[in-house]
Amino acid sequence: MDAVRLIAAGRHALAQSGAAMDIVGEAWQAQALAQGMGGWLAVTGPPELRAEARGLGEAGTRGCGVIDRAAVRGEGRMPDYPPRAAQLTEVADVRQGLLGLQALLGDVGIALVGVACATDDEGLYWQCMESIDAADETSDRVRAILRRMTVRERGSASGVV
Repeated sequence: MDAVRLIAAGRHALAQSGAAMDIVGEAWQAQALAQGMGGWLAVTGPPELRAEARGLGEAGTRGCGVIDRAAVRGEGRMPDYPPRAAQLTEVADVRQGLLGLQALLGDVGIALVGVACATDDEGLYWQCMESIDAADETSDRVRAILRRMTVRERGSASGVV
């Protein structure tokens, strides 16, 4: 499935999430998607974007690691099945995919702030804080790729490659 469709599904699922652990689960899903997109772009994307794409994949991997999946599953909210990102087969429009991923990560950060502010559970609070930091780092990686793409496009438009 194309990245843009998976991102739309993730944004929809996040918007439908009401319970704290559902939101944390969707944060994990978003990081897994960042990991998948980074890996896909590192292998098949434009050569000049591959280093940054590897960084995106690594940030997504770290982002997945900060979320305690066992605790999320323990609440009965996250089934033990492959992430939505396992369905990723292509990134047909790299720019739209990255812009969508950036928006998803922003939505995740905002939702996690809401969970952190509403909880009395110190463990959940700190998990949200770490997840917010991870989403921010992953978003920074997306911005770096988008900047690189813009520079590349401006160079090819002016005849400099």
